[in-house]
Amino acid sequence: MRFVVILAFLGILGSLASALFYLMRDKGGTNRTVNALTIRIGLSIALFLFVLFAHHMGWIQSTGIAAG
Repeated sequence: MRFVVILAFLGILGSLASALFYLMRDKGGTNRTVNALTIRIGLSIALFLFVLFAHHMGWIQSTGIAAG
């Protein structure tokens, strides 16, 4: 489970770094920055949904403050 989350975070950070690179290099001339940020948003949403699904399936347990 940790491997999947770490891999997703690395993908998100890589996409963010590529967006910064394209922003500095293209100066708004192409849509590569927008595409990289769209991929980052998609990966973030997919990671969030995966964590919710993993919690629902019992693969991970919450360790926060108990409610009530």
